Amino acid sequence: MSKQISGHTGLLCLLGSPVAHSISPAMHNKACELLDLDYAYLAFDVKEEEMADAIKALKLMNAKGWNVTMPGKNIMVELADEVSLASEISGSANTVVNENGKLYATTTDGIGFMEAVKENDFDLSQKTMTLVGAGGAATAILVQAALSGLKEIHVFNVKDGFYQRALEIVEKLNKKTHCKVSLNDFTDPEILKEAIKKSDILVNGTSVGMAPNEGISLINDPSLFRKDLFVFDVIYNPKETKLLRDAREAGCKTANGLTMLLHQGAASFKLWTGKDFPVEEVRRLYFPDSVKSV
Repeated sequence: MSKQISGHTGLLCLLGSPVAHSISPAMHNKACELLDLDYAYLAFDVKEEEMADAIKALKLMNAKGWNVTMPGKNIMVELADEVSLASEISGSANTVVNENGKLYATTTDGIGFMEAVKENDFDLSQKTMTLVGAGGAATAILVQAALSGLKEIHVFNVKDGFYQRALEIVEKLNKKTHCKVSLNDFTDPEILKEAIKKSDILVNGTSVGMAPNEGISLINDPSLFRKDLFVFDVIYNPKETKLLRDAREAGCKTANGLTMLLHQGAASFKLWTGKDFPVEEVRRLYFPDSVKSV
C-alpha cells in the first residue's frame, strides 16, 4: 500500500533549475517508505533570483531539510546560518538541515565520491590523486579528498573562468589541511604525464565524455594507464566513457559516477533523519548499474 500523506508529514525537497529530470525524489521517498519515516520529498524548480525567497518560505513552513542543485549551491552558503568546513572552503552547498529555523549547510558530493571509491576496495588515505577539472563536481571531490587524508592532489584545468576560483581553493586547502595540492594548466601535457605517473588514482571531474562529447577522452595517451592506477569518471551516462574503456582495456580498475550519486544522497538523508539510508534496497531499484568494477 502506498504511503499516505498526513498533517504530520515532514517536508524534504530539492531546489534548483531544472529539476524535473532528478532521481532524488524517487530515491528519497522510497527510503522513507522502507524505513517508515513520515516525510515527503518534492522537487521545486527555483531559479537563481528566486532562491532567497524559496529558502525563506521553507523556513516558514518548517521544512526539515533540502538539497540544492544549480544554480543555488553557491547562494546557499551565503544564506545559511552555519556551514561545514567543506562548504566554507568550496563556497558551495548541496544539503541543508533546518533546526528550528537555523540553517546548517554542507556538501555531500565529495562524501559520495569517497564512499564510491571505498566501494571499489580502494583506500585513498595517504594516496596521490590527479584530478582533471575545477568545476562544481571536481571542486567537491578536491575539497573532501584533501580533508579526508590524501597525501597529494594534482589538479588540472584550462585557464578558464574556473581557474582563478580554483587557485583560491587550492590556497585554502594548503593552509587548512595536511594535503599538498597544486593547480596546473591542463594544456601542458608533460606536467600532466608526470602527475599521472606519480598518482594512485586519476579522476575526470569534467563533462567531457558525455553527450554531445561521447567518444572523447581528455587522456589520449594509452601509455599513461597502468594496472595499479584506479581511474574514476564522475560521468555515469554513458555507463562507460571512452576514458574508462581505454583504462579498463589497459588493465586499470575503473568506476563511474553512479555510485557517487547514490552515496551523496545517502549522506544527505542521514543528516536530515538521523537514519542510515537503505543503500542496497535503493540501489537495486534505481541504480542497478552501480556495481563494483573488476
